[in-house]
Amino acid sequence: MITDEIWVHYFTPESKCSSMQWHHTGSPKPKKVKTMFSAGKVMATIFLDYKGVLYMDFLTEHQTINTEYYSALLEGPVKTAIRNKRKRAQTSVSFLQDNAHPHVAARTMDAIQKLKWNVLPHPPYTPDLAPSDYHLFGPLKEHLGRKRLCNNEEVIQDVQEWLYWQRKEFFLSSIRKLLDR
Repeated sequence: MITDEIWVHYFTPESKCSSMQWHHTGSPKPKKVKTMFSAGKVMATIFLDYKGVLYMDFLTEHQTINTEYYSALLEGPVKTAIRNKRKRAQTSVSFLQDNAHPHVAARTMDAIQKLKWNVLPHPPYTPDLAPSDYHLFGPLKEHLGRKRLCNNEEVIQDVQEWLYWQRKEFFLSSIRKLLDR
């Protein structure tokens, strides 16, 4: 199982790469309108494995993930989701997460140990080892690009629908890429 978080904004402007234009050395630079920061955002925490999404959690911009919240999330809804979706014994869970403070705090590690999950090592500053960073979040942001969503509910629904429509092979390929890395 893999987990990671991403801020999803009400409006995601086009990326610098997609907005590039060809021009001659003597031609004037194209005028670009400065984009305003998003009116709102939602933090999506996604738990997935090779078969798909196990659980999603969403926090609004006035909330944050701390050790207590994250530990309760693992011991409650995530544990239940794994039990409901994967009928195998729960002791066979291998768990990859980054080194953010709520993930590696003593209380969180105690909760993971109590759940008897095998924590896979994740060296610091290595986004190339997080399948969410190199496989999931790029396509998700591309899907959200240039969309204008009005409120938290629309953001949550759009992210959930996009993840729901991803084929099983999409998630399996992210795990396979992890083995190569």
